[in-house]
Amino acid sequence: SLSSDLHRFVLRRVQGRGLLASSPRDHVASMDVSELEQLAGAFVGSSHAHRGASQLRTAANQERALLASQGSLPSKGWSEHDVAAFLAKLASMDANNASGGVGVGEREGRVACPLVRRRHFGMAHGMGRSGDLSAVQPKAPGASLAASLAVQLVRDALRIAGLRVRKKDIALLPVATGLSLSLALLAIRRRAKPNAKRVVWSRIDQKSCIKCVTALGLELVVVPLVRVGDELQTDVKAVEEALSHEDVLCALTTTSCFAPRACDDVVAVARACRRMDVPHLVNHAYGVQSRKLCDQLSRASREGRVDAFVSSLDKNFLVPVGGSLLARVNVARGRDRRASEGSTFDLVGEVNASYPGRASNAHVVDVLATLLWLGRSGWTSLLQQREALYQHLHVCASRFCQKHGLRLLRTPGNPISMGIALDGLGLSGRDLTALGARLFARNVSGARVVSVGATSTVDDVRFVGFGSHHDAYPVSYLTVAAALGSTAEDVDLFFVRLARACPDTCT
Repeated sequence: SLSSDLHRFVLRRVQGRGLLASSPRDHVASMDVSELEQLAGAFVGSSHAHRGASQLRTAANQERALLASQGSLPSKGWSEHDVAAFLAKLASMDANNASGGVGVGEREGRVACPLVRRRHFGMAHGMGRSGDLSAVQPKAPGASLAASLAVQLVRDALRIAGLRVRKKDIALLPVATGLSLSLALLAIRRRAKPNAKRVVWSRIDQKSCIKCVTALGLELVVVPLVRVGDELQTDVKAVEEALSHEDVLCALTTTSCFAPRACDDVVAVARACRRMDVPHLVNHAYGVQSRKLCDQLSRASREGRVDAFVSSLDKNFLVPVGGSLLARVNVARGRDRRASEGSTFDLVGEVNASYPGRASNAHVVDVLATLLWLGRSGWTSLLQQREALYQHLHVCASRFCQKHGLRLLRTPGNPISMGIALDGLGLSGRDLTALGARLFARNVSGARVVSVGATSTVDDVRFVGFGSHHDAYPVSYLTVAAALGSTAEDVDLFFVRLARACPDTCT
């Protein structure tokens, strides 16, 4: 039966690490489907029992195929019922769910509230061990298998999105993007450059991107962007100059961002980092959903040095906030092998090995369930729909601007976000802020109104023009994004509500 297959699979993995000495033969196999069919026939008749057993065999076959494929996305997504049943089987393998089990320690997976227990499918032991976030947890072989499968499914999803990553080079971290960047910076300082403290950072006006550095007591070396037309681009020469100084811990660049900022020139920065032997960390927060951004990251990894990238699980895989992935692009193939040798240590493995204690596995269960439900066809369709949505958003924004005397900012280096210049409205200061408030009151979220000249201090670092990524961007603007999971209907309704929220010139 499948439950026996799961037991044998996990026990082989656990025994291979020397954590358990028992044999699979010591575990009682669950009832075979054929036996169940035969016994059930006495109660409901052979034909009805056969029909029900056929459904069980179908579910068992897809679960068996998942394990046999070493975690490739199923070609077609599973039903919600099948996903829940599979997670329940995994949870039944954990010690806290064992019938007749006796726990006398302080952490035995005890959960007081039945609602909380159901929310986590009975997986109460989390993931990892005190010495390694990726290690098998002896009390939770089922949850450990869930974590391993989640990594493999994410790996396959990244491949479809345009990023080739080896399983050993992916970590699913129980924290969001900003703190994952901090963990990576700590690992770089600990293993590669213990005396360095300066992080060369191409400016992006998001507080978490700043605090991930300053919270560690590191020095943020802000490299201003250059304006080319409407678009803000990486000042590669200034980055190279900053990298040449002593005490540089690493370069921190960004792919996905709000317009009018473009994706950093990660290729040029990666080349400079390889030439100067400086670690390079890429904030790829919601870049997985863009083929163009993934291609840029892959090229940077081939042609220069990229030690790792960090991406959000909620923004890229449509799960609740609370998890992220840390990974490294695999370029060690053929003529690209030499380029991959720029990094001298395993950053992903170092972060896994240095994580203090166990961690929640809620993010793992979320992404595992989601990718099983989507399957390869659903995931591919989501990516394709997002690319098409960007074109739809561009058409709608252009029409809106033409109709109301506004201007769409030209930012070809940003394939997700775009901006609408608001100087045609004749608004400034609080009136612009009020526009954002009116949109929010009309149940519009995600749109950002950015006023020129705003200043802000974040962890003692002062920024002029904060929000616009530039000290002196010439116009105030509104940003919108074609993000994964958004629909054409969302875009259409947004422009209807924007027209109602604007002054008389837009009504």
